Amino acid sequence: MYWSPVLRIVGLLLLLFSVTMLPPAGVALIYADAGLAPFLVSFVILLLLGFAIWLPVSRSKRELRTREGFLVVVLFWTVLGLSGAVPLTLSAAPNISITDAAFESLSGLTTTGATILSGIEYLPESVRFYRQQLQWLGGMGIIVLAVAILPMLGIGGMQLYRAETPGPVKDSKLTPRIAETAKALWYLYLAITIACALAYRLAGMSWFDAIGHSFSTVAIGGFSTYDASIGHFDSPLISMICAVFLLIAAVNFAIHFVAWRTRSLGHYLQEPEFRWLVGIMVTLGMIVTATLMLTGYYGSWADTLHQAIFHTVSIGTTAGFATDRFDQWPSFLPTLLVMVAFIGGCAMSTAGGIKVVRFMLLIKQGYREIIRLVHVQAHVPVKVGNRPISDRVVEAVWGFFSVYMAMFAVMMLILMATGLDQVTAFSAVAASITNLGPGLGGVAENFSGISDPAKWVLMFAMLLGRLEVFTLLVLFTPAFWRK
Repeated sequence: MYWSPVLRIVGLLLLLFSVTMLPPAGVALIYADAGLAPFLVSFVILLLLGFAIWLPVSRSKRELRTREGFLVVVLFWTVLGLSGAVPLTLSAAPNISITDAAFESLSGLTTTGATILSGIEYLPESVRFYRQQLQWLGGMGIIVLAVAILPMLGIGGMQLYRAETPGPVKDSKLTPRIAETAKALWYLYLAITIACALAYRLAGMSWFDAIGHSFSTVAIGGFSTYDASIGHFDSPLISMICAVFLLIAAVNFAIHFVAWRTRSLGHYLQEPEFRWLVGIMVTLGMIVTATLMLTGYYGSWADTLHQAIFHTVSIGTTAGFATDRFDQWPSFLPTLLVMVAFIGGCAMSTAGGIKVVRFMLLIKQGYREIIRLVHVQAHVPVKVGNRPISDRVVEAVWGFFSVYMAMFAVMMLILMATGLDQVTAFSAVAASITNLGPGLGGVAENFSGISDPAKWVLMFAMLLGRLEVFTLLVLFTPAFWRK
């Protein structure tokens, strides 16, 4: 393991991350709240820390290998997630412990959206803005922004890109150079965010709320500037705008890029993953709507349809926004919604979960095994569209799913050992590893009622889900550290 390129990049990332303390400080100035000093002090602390890490290895010219790339990605999310807790720890409001500050920060940066806070609307505007900003920065993965910027500083980014990009196929590029790819995705992400903010503003939100919610919507994060989330606005129009942009953000950004470059929408329908995503959302929406109607939970068709569509999209894409207490819905609906969050959105989107393309391959592989029972000698390829998928990729997807569910079971048992009941433990781990946010039972409203050890387990689950499991777990294998 060559540590000099790792420390050099981590130091630079901390230097860059320190700058993100300045926008909340600016908000504190505008609203004259108490957040100015904590954010300025945090800026100085992180700037000096990043400089101290970078300076001793600044002259190192050693290349970054794939192994170091994996370590940088994990350190990136871990170090920046914990560094983001500094202003929350220093702030008088909210007055929270180091563990709670780390939980809130890591939840924001990984776009999980689980919170330990209550009375969010009474916090300083700078803190409220900062939470939303964390999700926006983490939404596409700050690593994409870093890949676009670091080449300008003489640091290659392909190794980071391969380690971070979700989905079975990690080596495909949208443009010949990785920096150009990252820039294209960044501009696309920024354009969708601006469009979302303008739509929210035209629908009646203030500029502060519109910008803040556009950050967490396009990031599929779920943080809100109010305890009641999107329900605070009591506006079906705002809810539907949120649902539309959540669906946009849940689609593979490579598809958006190709559609923009070709100036054609036909490419969406040609992509099997997109069709599966739409099919899953439509099927889930129909089940939710029918169940709510049959049980008479809401008084009218309009309310039923509004609530069903919004929560189907919000939970199905792993955003976690709410307009009502879906955990109190009748019958099997709360559990169904949490389980569908395991699928999540498309690969290379801002959604969490195992990703639609993996779910699609799991179903196709399962179907192939059934066919083989009937026709033992038959050669039945697994295809995505018209493209056959190699057995190596299918095996990797099954391996991913097996480890994903095994880690889920282990963490659920650990949480139950801390004293949580089965429903709370199940939904807390599910909401964290899928980057969903809200859960059921004791974590339906927030996560403040669970113990500190349980919170650290859930923080690990957030990282595990965000880093696609193997990127994190590979660091725990002896082979990774062996020369």
